[in-house]
Amino acid sequence: MSIFVKHHGALPILMLNLFLVFTGIGLIIPIMPSFMNELGINGSLMGLLVAVFSLTQFLFSPLAGRLSDSVGRKRMIVIGMFVFAVSEGLFGIASSPVLLFLARALGGISAAMIMPAVMAYAADITTDEERAAGMGYVNAAITTGFIIGPGIGGYIAEFGIRAPFYAAGVAGVVAACVTLLFLKESVPVQETRSESPAKEQERSSLLTQLRYSYREPYFLSLVIVFVMSFGLANFETIYSLFVDHKFGFDPKDIAFVITFGSIAGAVVQLTVFSWLLNRFGEKRIISVCLFVAGLFILLMLFVHSFWLIFAVTFVVFLAIDILRPTIGTQMSKLAKDQQGYVAGLNSAFTSLGNIVGPIVAGVLFDLDINSPYALAAVVLLICFGVSLKGRKRKTLAAS
Repeated sequence: MSIFVKHHGALPILMLNLFLVFTGIGLIIPIMPSFMNELGINGSLMGLLVAVFSLTQFLFSPLAGRLSDSVGRKRMIVIGMFVFAVSEGLFGIASSPVLLFLARALGGISAAMIMPAVMAYAADITTDEERAAGMGYVNAAITTGFIIGPGIGGYIAEFGIRAPFYAAGVAGVVAACVTLLFLKESVPVQETRSESPAKEQERSSLLTQLRYSYREPYFLSLVIVFVMSFGLANFETIYSLFVDHKFGFDPKDIAFVITFGSIAGAVVQLTVFSWLLNRFGEKRIISVCLFVAGLFILLMLFVHSFWLIFAVTFVVFLAIDILRPTIGTQMSKLAKDQQGYVAGLNSAFTSLGNIVGPIVAGVLFDLDINSPYALAAVVLLICFGVSLKGRKRKTLAAS
């Protein structure tokens, strides 16, 4: 609690902004089938709709990062929150796929504006000793938004299919006003501007970093990051459509299953995750989680009752939520003195998976309702085999 008092409420305001953004991202998940029916769009267009958010965020993030250095963190957060509010309101009034795509693209731009500015602000106001705690609070806001976003979307949808987006838009305006009135700038703009050329040069080399990433010792981990993001995006994008078309789930059913599956992963991360890593090691946990995720996504094709679907979804979310921080931990250890460089590659490969996964899933869904999950399962199980080979190779090298 002392870190909140010390910085005069700055961290709670930062957390509020991120919480609202990622709650807004999750709102769409349980409502997707209803939008498909209302607007008459197919799975391919819906996959593109999900992917366009990650694409615009990926493309706009380098510029947004530089702008947060040159114009100030607070200003970027406020503008980003207003853009977020506009995107949610536009989604609410959209009557054509074109407006939906525009709204989702604006949402990706808003996330690109807010995320780097919030992370930089948290780094500005915390000491080295406080940094882990500060970033932990920020990431907790992101995780919580992801967890309850689908649940809120499903339950508010009882008042109308567009009501969740209007609510998110109003909340975005409130958060922007609170930030404008009560958040002080963390670092004078002149000071951040003097640091920006080096950072600009570092960020501008992202494509070069991607091109030569295969030479790095942690390239296998980057491949697993891409596959994990691809599989999870594939699973989440099609999930609501899959259970709606195959089992007749309504938005409240979808919200219930996704929310509790996400909560399970968050609880594990907060309680036994460190013990698991210390007890079994990163490589073994990565292999097990890839196998379990692939196997249980495959089982989705064979279950029929509500509670079996709930159980399978629960296990998939649990495996992925353990896998994600485990890979991050492993890469952090391999990075040594290249933490920023590796973190950037990690983020880039995650974004690429989030872009490609929904597009492929949407196209396959139109061909056959079961094919997206069949592909996701096969890809994850192949990656499991690759991870075993990597472990064996490193064991032989150590010997």
